[in-house]
Amino acid sequence: MSSQGRAAIRFTLNGQRHELTREDVEARLVEVVPGAIRKHAVRVNDTWFPAVQAFEVATGIPRSEFISHTARRHLAALGFEVAGDVEPRTTPLPAGSAAPVPAASAARPTAAAPAELGGGEWHTEANVQAALVTALAGEGWRILSVANTGTKEHGIDVIASRDGLTVGVEVKGFPSRNYADPARAGEAKRTSPSTQAGHWYSQAVLAAMRLRGKEPAWGSVIALPDFPRYRDLHAETAGSLAAAQIEVWWVDQAGTVHRP
Repeated sequence: MSSQGRAAIRFTLNGQRHELTREDVEARLVEVVPGAIRKHAVRVNDTWFPAVQAFEVATGIPRSEFISHTARRHLAALGFEVAGDVEPRTTPLPAGSAAPVPAASAARPTAAAPAELGGGEWHTEANVQAALVTALAGEGWRILSVANTGTKEHGIDVIASRDGLTVGVEVKGFPSRNYADPARAGEAKRTSPSTQAGHWYSQAVLAAMRLRGKEPAWGSVIALPDFPRYRDLHAETAGSLAAAQIEVWWVDQAGTVHRP
């Protein structure tokens, strides 16, 4: 909570700690003219803004210091609706005239799957986390913190609370057959996705068990993209996880979160 008693998210960006509330974002964007939406958008005060513009104005952090995924992740954590792959308006203007102020409806994007919102495969850890945060915020959960998956930030991936319950969520993606690093594009990984998924699943279980010991009053959750390999691994460990009071939540390709 902030010093004013409002719910807030706290995050680290480029080594600097920041705190942001939903009220801050709404207040700072009240009289701001939305820029042209080219791909990713967020709705604030019933108006659609480019996600990067909204985050820059709300935080005062220059857009050169963060990427679109960072903006969307934190804005979604505050409960704002995000969407992507929006076509900009292309109506030509008379010579010498100024661009019109966009109306809220002019830039309204349609809902997008996580792969569209985060880029690349839908089942990356970043996209699974973004889908989870968006779904929880939409259901009335307060998102207390969100780890930066891009920098492999240590700690609990997502912490959320609702109706007196706090949960810590360990998020995993599903391995790709190729490297994400552009320098190694087209190069197949030596470890098969199935084998690597087993390692990632084990890491998630260990993290969830550690959380149970550290915060016994919290709910301990593992969030996974819905793949047969993970389903098989869960079937083999479901009894033990239930005994440890650890839940597994499944995120599908449409971004829907399925919980027990």
